[in-house]
Amino acid sequence: MRCMISKTKINEAIKLLSDVRVLGLLAFFAVILLVAYSSVKVLQTNYELQKKENELTQLNDIRELENENLRLKNVYLESDEYLELTARRQFNKALPGEELYIIPEQVAMAKVKDTPNTAQDDEEPKPDERPEYQKNLEAWKNFFFHRNN
Repeated sequence: MRCMISKTKINEAIKLLSDVRVLGLLAFFAVILLVAYSSVKVLQTNYELQKKENELTQLNDIRELENENLRLKNVYLESDEYLELTARRQFNKALPGEELYIIPEQVAMAKVKDTPNTAQDDEEPKPDERPEYQKNLEAWKNFFFHRNN
């Protein structure tokens, strides 16, 4: 009896699948899936191309800024100010009426006092060893009480 019921169900399913309307719906859904897949693929390709274009545009902007910096440096190197400074530094030259005194570095540095800023610049800042949650709570407390620590 069970075998009979299952055979009739299978026969009904086969008849249902052979119906023109069901076949049309299946074909329609297959076309929709293909169109959706194709659209997603096109969108992904466009995204990749746009990303690559943005990277190249940024690289081009960087190169243009580097070229501008080199152009400005060349203009400075051709200027009279640069020539004057180079002549003073490398050849110990001076303008007419100026007197040039050459002081050895050891003598000059002996007369200079160490300032607290130079001593602090040489030392590396001590890393904050508090736990992360404690730093976070401290930051929120400073935010709410308008402290700039």
